[in-house]
Amino acid sequence: MDWQTRVLLMLCILGAVILMYRAVRWAKKMPKGAFLFMALMPLIALFPIPPPQFKNIAKAKQEQRKKQKSEED
Repeated sequence: MDWQTRVLLMLCILGAVILMYRAVRWAKKMPKGAFLFMALMPLIALFPIPPPQFKNIAKAKQEQRKKQKSEED
């Protein structure tokens, strides 16, 4: 790695640290609930959102159960 790449990498890291510090300082001025929400937001983003197909399958299963119950009665 040449010196220009190292300098650019260090500047990017320094810029990211400064931006994160400012975001934390800004967030601490907010109400506690909003600060907690911002802290947990990355964790919420880790969980995938199920595609609509799963919802359709669940709905079809419920309808099938209802039909079975009505046939038994």
